[in-house]
Amino acid sequence: MRFILRSVPQLLVMSAVVTTALCLPVGAVLAFLSYALFGVPLRAFVTFGGLLEPFYGLLAWWAVFYLPALVYAAYAMPWSQRKRGP
Repeated sequence: MRFILRSVPQLLVMSAVVTTALCLPVGAVLAFLSYALFGVPLRAFVTFGGLLEPFYGLLAWWAVFYLPALVYAAYAMPWSQRKRGP
């Protein structure tokens, strides 16, 4: 149990890195599809239809992508303890 609790910060950082790396390409594909299929402009897509400022809209999209990245990081994390020493 102690090992798992010590691994939580590493899990959170790993999911933040995955989110940051995938936010731009996945967001670009979603923005393109929303424009092509529904005619939603980029600014409206980023700002949730003008509900948020563009900076806060990007933060909100990052938070939306964080949850699946957290699930992925928890799945991919090696949860077994490593032996230390010779």
